[in-house]
Amino acid sequence: MATMTAEKPATEAATQYLLEVVDARKTFPGVVALDNVQLKIRPGTVHALMGENGAGKSTLMKIIAGIYIPDQGEVRLNGKPLQLHGPLDALEAGIAMIHQELNLMPYMSIAENIWIRREPLNAFGMVNHDKMNQMTEALFERLGIDMDPEMEVRHLTVAGRQMIEIAKAVSYESDVLIMDEPTSSLADREVEHLFRIINDLRTQGKGIIYITHKMDEVFEIADDISVFRDGQFIHSTAASNMTSDEIIKLMVGREVTQMFPKEEVPIGEVVLSVDNLCLESVFEDISFEVRAGEILGLAGLVGSGRTNVAETLFGVTPPTSGRIVIDGKEEIISSPHQAMLRGLALLTEDRKETGLFLGLSVVENMEMAVLRDGYTRATFVEQDRLDQECDSMKERLRVKTPSMEERIGNLSGGNQQKVLIGRWLMTKPRILILDEPTRGIDVGAKAEIHKLITELVKQGVAVIMISSELPEVLGMSDRIMVMHEGRVTGFLDRSEANQVNIMQLASSPVEPPVVEG
Repeated sequence: MATMTAEKPATEAATQYLLEVVDARKTFPGVVALDNVQLKIRPGTVHALMGENGAGKSTLMKIIAGIYIPDQGEVRLNGKPLQLHGPLDALEAGIAMIHQELNLMPYMSIAENIWIRREPLNAFGMVNHDKMNQMTEALFERLGIDMDPEMEVRHLTVAGRQMIEIAKAVSYESDVLIMDEPTSSLADREVEHLFRIINDLRTQGKGIIYITHKMDEVFEIADDISVFRDGQFIHSTAASNMTSDEIIKLMVGREVTQMFPKEEVPIGEVVLSVDNLCLESVFEDISFEVRAGEILGLAGLVGSGRTNVAETLFGVTPPTSGRIVIDGKEEIISSPHQAMLRGLALLTEDRKETGLFLGLSVVENMEMAVLRDGYTRATFVEQDRLDQECDSMKERLRVKTPSMEERIGNLSGGNQQKVLIGRWLMTKPRILILDEPTRGIDVGAKAEIHKLITELVKQGVAVIMISSELPEVLGMSDRIMVMHEGRVTGFLDRSEANQVNIMQLASSPVEPPVVEG
């Protein structure tokens, strides 16, 4: 049984809390998601909620936001118990939530997404789009966001969609804002922008519950910290009373000794060579190579074209021009299936939009990439052998799930990510492209994924790793390719790379060639 302690926050005045959760318990079939947990949020503070994936953080937030009803316990706002029967009840009470998985409607405008169900009407009872756009512009001016309210959401980057979710939550003028991994897809500039918004909300007396796996963010933005583990409340105190090592130990119940288990691995022959690859209006003149046993990191700011390059290599969007050479042979890859047949695998950036089949089970999601090849005999799927392989992969990646038949939408974000990694490992790739492989994954699981990547390169797999987290790129890469606005701005060897020179390359355009005469 976990030891529950609760030190008094250093700046706490009296015992008045904006929000309290008292003895909350929530179970799902085969799982105790929360076991009599507590949480206390002071007005005008940022309260960081820390814990591994599956610790119960998101379940607790969904209780506070009215999405789940607890089996026992209660939520209090300004000392008064709340009876929440749905998200609308929470919003009316003054509680808004920014979900880890984005839930915008892609074919509606930015303004329509923000003001859905709250649209201003004209005298005829019709939506007044002009006024709605004006309201959106006023909100954006307040938040420092530069976007066209009439643009359809489908045209936005993941980072852009995240900022719209943040703006939508702020628009409710709620007293309590829950932010679940709000910076998971944001570059450093967008994170600074978000922190300015948070600081403004804090001065207004708002209470902000902030879930993140990024330790540097915790100590930059949080006033108080609470730690959960395996559905239980473990510890709560002022952020100034804690260190990152202490938080990690409380989260995982053990010390994580090596976050980036980089080992010297013999680098083999060139497996993939890319020569002057172009995709019209997106990126141009991309040239690089990656060798067996090598990790090539791709760094750059949001919009630099890293993901577009990865998708083009995998056949999602065929290039306009250029050459892709695998094992010395030029290949034309016009579909993901062709890419897979040539030994490529791609873990996509957005697991919800382009990775998961949320209505299917864990085992169905994991086996998806190998059903067509490798586990069939006389057109029939060898289901028993396939199930055994999926079970083995689940154990290897330490996926927390009640059963392999559980709907994957019920798993935490980090466990969903592990299932996707397992899916691609089952294809036994020779070239593995990882786009934000540890997005939304806790520190314990991150160390496991990094160890797995190291094991793969030791087996001769060539890895291309895209990450917005510079410590991850620096800690895991043998070489780093940096991009800016669709162009390669430079390469750095592991020995010379640091955060400063990466950011210099990531924010500097390529100098145009000098034309003489």
